Amino acid sequence: MSRIPTPDTIAGTPQSAHPLLEAVEKSLGSVPNLFRLVANSPATLEGMLSMNGALSKGSLNAATRERIALAIANYNGCSYCNSAHTYLAKNVAKLDEAEIKANRNGRSTDAKADAAVQFALKIAKERGRINNGDLAAVRLVGFSDAELVEIVGHVAYNILTNYLNEVFETQIDFPVVEAARAA
Repeated sequence: MSRIPTPDTIAGTPQSAHPLLEAVEKSLGSVPNLFRLVANSPATLEGMLSMNGALSKGSLNAATRERIALAIANYNGCSYCNSAHTYLAKNVAKLDEAEIKANRNGRSTDAKADAAVQFALKIAKERGRINNGDLAAVRLVGFSDAELVEIVGHVAYNILTNYLNEVFETQIDFPVVEAARAA
């Protein structure tokens, strides 16, 4: 059970959250618990959805975005996000089990994606304090400056959702995949 109420329906959320949640429902076919829980603060919901929407229009493909989400969720020990992004990785990004396992461990079976996932995880672990060598490694495999900025954006977005789920113990409404807990 969540630490704060998770309304059962869109109608149970604040009125100003309704159009936002209706857009989620139209896009996903349902409204996952995370979004209904965050709707307790329509301003936070709007910010979260706006950031996700903007990042989804960026240069990074859906598979790389899911890889980063899995690495960050597992690093932060967020089982909700690990479960949700495992589902999305399989069913939307079409990643296989070996790739998903590698992603959870901060790696990828694809060389270019591996550099992005390692870079994202380093950003999280070092709280943004990466060195020139870290930046050079991800540039070397062909990531543009725009993509580097987007990787940081995806790390920040996923940390936000991880923290929301961990703080409020959002009830998992995807096939459950327990996350590891970082040391």
